[in-house]
Amino acid sequence: MPKMKTKRSASKRVRTTGSGKLLRQSQFSGCHHILEKKSPKRKRKFRKLIEVSSGDRKRLIKLIPSLGA
Repeated sequence: MPKMKTKRSASKRVRTTGSGKLLRQSQFSGCHHILEKKSPKRKRKFRKLIEVSSGDRKRLIKLIPSLGA
């Protein structure tokens, strides 16, 4: 049986915490694109990492087999 390979694009976009939660960057957070209309509060919130939802978590575990183990 061949080894299970990780989807590299998925693994570069997600990081895990010590307790096993998956974190991702918030959407619409392109730091250099169309910033004038976005409020400072909104731009500040984009910096934080967000926990991945449960449905997406199941999908990511298929893409990154080492997360499910």
